[in-house]
Amino acid sequence: MKNRSTPSKLDEQRAEEALYRSVLALRDEAEARSYFHDLCTPAELQALVDRWRVVGLLRQGLSYRQINEQTGISVTTIGRVARFLADGHGGYLAVAARLDGENK
Repeated sequence: MKNRSTPSKLDEQRAEEALYRSVLALRDEAEARSYFHDLCTPAELQALVDRWRVVGLLRQGLSYRQINEQTGISVTTIGRVARFLADGHGGYLAVAARLDGENK
């Protein structure tokens, strides 16, 4: 197994910014699907899908229990998403609002 060197904070920041730019370069849903299937393991992709699904269900007003019963997604994950919807960085809400606008 290779030893992974510890990158500097600046190198980590640049790598993170490059990841965000790579997402912004996607042109459509088909490209996004291919990209995320390449980028993530199946379990990682499922975790992202689950979180995004929970965003919509919480915004519809469903309770944690209802979401869990409907989807099988853990209450822990639901709670984590709810916490970030309420007190996070605003990312979930910004994207959800933008998509709401597209669907009207």
